[in-house]
Amino acid sequence: MSRLILVLGDQLTRDVAALRDYRDGDTVVMAEVETEATYVPHHPRKIAFCFAAMRKFAAGLREGGLRVAYTTLDDPENAGSIPAELLRRAEEHGTTKVIATEPGEWRLIEALNDCPLTVRQLEDDRFIANHTEFARWAEGRKELRLEWFYRDMRRKTGLLMEGDQPAGGKWNYDHDNRKPAPEAIDFSGPMHFTPDEITEDVLTLVRRRFGNSFGTLDGFWFATDRGEAHRALARFITHALPRFGDYQDAMMAQSCFLYHSVLSVYMNAGLLTPLEVCRAAEQAWKDGDAPINAVEGFIRQIIGWREYVRGIYFLQGPDYAQRNDLDAQRSLPGFFWGDPTDMRCISETVAQTRDEAYAHHIQRLMVTGNFALIAGLNPQEVQHWYMSVYADAYEWVMCANVIGMTQFADGGIVASKPYASSANYIDKMSDYCGDCAYSAKTKTGQGACPFNLLYWHFLVRNRDRFADNPRISRVYSTWDRMAPDKRETILSEADTFLNRMAQGARV
Repeated sequence: MSRLILVLGDQLTRDVAALRDYRDGDTVVMAEVETEATYVPHHPRKIAFCFAAMRKFAAGLREGGLRVAYTTLDDPENAGSIPAELLRRAEEHGTTKVIATEPGEWRLIEALNDCPLTVRQLEDDRFIANHTEFARWAEGRKELRLEWFYRDMRRKTGLLMEGDQPAGGKWNYDHDNRKPAPEAIDFSGPMHFTPDEITEDVLTLVRRRFGNSFGTLDGFWFATDRGEAHRALARFITHALPRFGDYQDAMMAQSCFLYHSVLSVYMNAGLLTPLEVCRAAEQAWKDGDAPINAVEGFIRQIIGWREYVRGIYFLQGPDYAQRNDLDAQRSLPGFFWGDPTDMRCISETVAQTRDEAYAHHIQRLMVTGNFALIAGLNPQEVQHWYMSVYADAYEWVMCANVIGMTQFADGGIVASKPYASSANYIDKMSDYCGDCAYSAKTKTGQGACPFNLLYWHFLVRNRDRFADNPRISRVYSTWDRMAPDKRETILSEADTFLNRMAQGARV
């Protein structure tokens, strides 16, 4: 009996598990469906990127001799969901058997399990660590710390290894990669691509169907096929990687990309594979074209952090996304969706996110994520926002990053301490604070930065949880040494800020 071979919009790799199982008589099923486009209000750039890349990938499969049944979003016969499209195509082709590569979201895994067809889900082996390997690594450990997992991935791949030792004598060059924002950036950003006819058709469709969503399609520039993605990779390796390490944690209002690659969009959709990206970076180091601190920091983000957050997502199971161990219940304020705010770091990051469907890891962790944490925003609402606004967002990516890393809502599975910070860190690592209505140096009173007030408010209201944490306990000694009236002022002003924010006032 012939079979259906399901390929999802983030599985655009020619040798993905399901496609390797293709045989004569099978039909590849691909579909742009309403449920996948709307389960969160995705940034229109993400939708346009996925649909354009899917259409080009399907065309490439046909050119390679595979039979493809492709459904566009505006097809009058579109059944609206992946399971419904499989049922429609199964009836059309006279089969009940489906081969799929395991999706990267529990929601869709469960939908395929419930589909009234015989659906066999193959593990997605585009990743370096499979589920069994990660579970075996995690078993019996009191702390699931990235560093130890990352070293195992280095050993497994051989990347930046000299025998059984790390190249250069160190596993981690993070100490060299924390320079504050420079005065200027001599890199104009990732490679931009002019939309071709296929992409223009998709942009027209997305404007019509999702024109009211947060985010703009103006100036759409993403790569939408593997060839373009490879050109984007080559540009990054040649022109940005050498300085990436130095400024990977810096933030600049006039340079949203700095020396970042923005390749996660392409890797997470399958247009690039993690190992080919890492090997290109490693080769630049071997050729003397990029320093080891830059290359190691970049590779760690991919074979370390990227693999780690996926491992945590599948290890913890579907309920992980609902964790709220700090019982944070405040609603997400409107300025996350573009309402005006006087906090320049927030307004710059949100505006960049709206325009580019992108913000780099420190903007996500130490600006929007940090604010959400210290303000006590509901982690599920925070997760919903991250899923909605970034082009590289899939639940396996965002769950451990948001629920675990930025919001400490998993109780410390991912992070050994909450990533809470006053304005000092943002002031040090960015140029946001200079022209802000608030003063990063002012702790209380007129012009005091909300990050300074909320930082202490967060620590005080969670003292029972963190007082014995060795990485943060000494901070409470600083609090205790403050004069009582100063402590009272900080908490009172923080409460005033939170109440004004909850009422929708501009803050």
